Amino acid sequence: MSDECIDFDGYRANVGIILMNSKKKLMLGGRVNSRGWQFPQGGILVNEKPIEAMFRELHEEIGLSHSDVDVLSVTNNWLRYKLPKKYVRQNSKPICIGQKQQWFLLRLLSDKHVMRFDNCVDPEFNRIKWVDFWSPVNEVIYFKRRVYARALFELGHSIYPKGLPELPKTWPKSWISAFEKDFISLKRI
Repeated sequence: MSDECIDFDGYRANVGIILMNSKKKLMLGGRVNSRGWQFPQGGILVNEKPIEAMFRELHEEIGLSHSDVDVLSVTNNWLRYKLPKKYVRQNSKPICIGQKQQWFLLRLLSDKHVMRFDNCVDPEFNRIKWVDFWSPVNEVIYFKRRVYARALFELGHSIYPKGLPELPKTWPKSWISAFEKDFISLKRI
């Protein structure tokens, strides 16, 4: 972890990537050795700018380059999540307690592009799927849900300028209540 940026509060600097196709579907990657799904994401290296980290991660995780995408929007501020204690590596220094992420919304320029997962030593994904706008919140591991909802809310207005798709009625009321509080705070930014 010595080449990664972890701040004094223990948050690792990271980028998240929301990739949209021509049908306004969002790409989720299926994690290797897991049933889990998530957006591409990865750490920002020392002296690396977030946009540079985003393009590096885009290439490493799904084999896309600058010429395959348009950058539509970027979050205004860092979005943070804390790792549950069981995921915190107590033996590593500095200790990372969570991630602070800058999120990027990208449009795939050609639906004919084939994703590649072999551009790094330890691939993150081995499959993809294209999903509706709010679906990633259901699919991701529980401790990332609020960050996903915040990123989608903030960046989604670039896709849906007249209003975001309605929140799923199947979501638990506790999710909707928490997310709506987050959305109100984001509107003030």
